[in-house]
Amino acid sequence: MNKKKLSLPARIFIALALGVIVGLICYFTKTQAFTEQYLKPFGDIFVNLLKFIVVPVVLLSMIDGILSMDNMAKVGSVGVKTMAYFLCTTAIACIIGLVMASIFNGAGLFPDLSEKLGSADYKPPEYQGLMATIVAIFPSNMWEAFRTANMLQVIVIALFLGGAIMAAGEKGKLCRDFAASAYSVIEKLMHFIINLAPIGVFTYMAWVVATQGAEILGSLALVLACAYISYIIHALVVYSTAVRVFGKTSPGKFFKLASPAMMFAFSSTSSAATLPVSKECANDLGANEDVASFVLPLGSTINMDGTAIYQCVATVFIASCANIQLTLGQMVLVVITATLASIGTAGVSGSGMIMLAMVLQAIGIPVAYIGLIVAVDRLFDMGRTCLNVTGDISCALCVTKWEEKKAKQKV
Repeated sequence: MNKKKLSLPARIFIALALGVIVGLICYFTKTQAFTEQYLKPFGDIFVNLLKFIVVPVVLLSMIDGILSMDNMAKVGSVGVKTMAYFLCTTAIACIIGLVMASIFNGAGLFPDLSEKLGSADYKPPEYQGLMATIVAIFPSNMWEAFRTANMLQVIVIALFLGGAIMAAGEKGKLCRDFAASAYSVIEKLMHFIINLAPIGVFTYMAWVVATQGAEILGSLALVLACAYISYIIHALVVYSTAVRVFGKTSPGKFFKLASPAMMFAFSSTSSAATLPVSKECANDLGANEDVASFVLPLGSTINMDGTAIYQCVATVFIASCANIQLTLGQMVLVVITATLASIGTAGVSGSGMIMLAMVLQAIGIPVAYIGLIVAVDRLFDMGRTCLNVTGDISCALCVTKWEEKKAKQKV
């Protein structure tokens, strides 16, 4: 008789739990070096494999998605709906984060930690300005964009190539067939790498818990709790409402089928690396292949609801540490800046710190105070990346239903 294999979500969950247990054992027995030297390298290997496949997945899946639509008007329609969804959910995320942080701060739960934690040394990368950022989106060297895994540039390349192949018509048939064939090969490779996910989740979780346990138990637990409560509220209220009302799917089914991507994002802290898992989850939920192939790569780069919440919570916390009371006008500025900054945040681990520096600069708080939470940024990053990926999948589902409704109205 054939033995029934455990599903991928079950295997990832078991790996997650075992990682936490092993990490706690290593933390309390002072053997953190074991996880650093012998477990984390296996997680690094898995993440390297994901990074290796991310660029071809994004490039080929977007080209295949555009060609599957076979209509630039539909590409534009899906793009507009996707951007509108991301902007709305990110703005709501900012408000939730700011309200929760204000409640915690008003209750005196955000103490002044500057003396306890020592100097707040942190020098963020210099922000070059809006126009420089826009110019940088358009690549001057296609291979350099691939080499550096610049997701915004890869997406622009995919849009141009997909549109050009479509415009070429019959003469572009060879390129169309090549794109479809290459994507089929990459999909097979993607499935193989995804099946290694439990190993990566176990090793990374063991390492994180073993090395960061002290901070979890320390005074920074309050600001972490504020951020995670905000993450949970946003997921249960905003995404549940969206998938029920627009996606015509029960929240229970949505979170159950999206859980593999959520758990992997939680441990890997990379929206881009989670993309292959996200695509499988979106397909299981009924999202159209062409829509998901367009929305998910785009979302992994520009949809940063979790990052927006983090920025608002961290801003209020840092303001408290610096003995600065934010005015209503400054809070509104935080929401606007965090929303726009989050849209430009790349889907890689730790990128939220650069955007947090922008938010602090906008309201006049010393950027050096970011140093107060740098030590536990990865703990914030785990939750915010999980939320970002969940938002990507919900968007793919909602846009699918909107496009299906639009198609029915035309008939």
